[in-house]
Amino acid sequence: MKKEQKETLQQLQRRTLRIIELLRKEYPAPKTALRFSNPLQLLVSTILSAQCTDVRVNMVTRDLFKKYRTARDYAEANQKELENEIRSTGFYRNKAKNIIACARMLVEQYGGKVPATMEELTKLPGVGRKTANCVLGGAFGINAGVVVDTHVERLAQRLGLTKEQTAEKIEQDLMRIVPQKDWYDFSNMLILHGRKVCSARKPNCPACSLKKLCPSAESLMMKFWR
Repeated sequence: MKKEQKETLQQLQRRTLRIIELLRKEYPAPKTALRFSNPLQLLVSTILSAQCTDVRVNMVTRDLFKKYRTARDYAEANQKELENEIRSTGFYRNKAKNIIACARMLVEQYGGKVPATMEELTKLPGVGRKTANCVLGGAFGINAGVVVDTHVERLAQRLGLTKEQTAEKIEQDLMRIVPQKDWYDFSNMLILHGRKVCSARKPNCPACSLKKLCPSAESLMMKFWR
């Protein structure tokens, strides 16, 4: 596909369906790399994952989840102690504060359970649409939106699926062209593809299954693979 071609919405939707088809062949079981066994664990992990790798979060939560098993455990946690336990994830003071405040709201308003709606989740301290989408899709199987992290942002722009620069507007663009049933899987497939192939520093265009559908492939090949 040539860069200068102007796509209609229908053409863009068709190209997106083809992208999804190819990604599913490459990543048949897409899921988050965060390790969790219940909605509360995924909520805490996702809060911790801000500006931090999933690998690091999983290292921290391995012991954290043994100590804090319920929302009440977090609600009654000593903030300084929790800060030290999550320090290596970065921004640990703010994260600890949000986790405790979030847990207190869960205990006070939801019986200690994580709610399963976008409206309720985004009322929790430290929880925006990205975190809510992660929890809804990963823990409840609900496609309420598209998770837009740095990988999804980068790939959506390179693939010409959006020209927007903010996560909120990128999500709205993707929700227009990706079928709702694929929203959560699409996020995870782009994340996996971003880690494996389409990296920020040197995208591996020659090995990319999407290169024929990517308007950036030619320029990226010229830049990185001359």
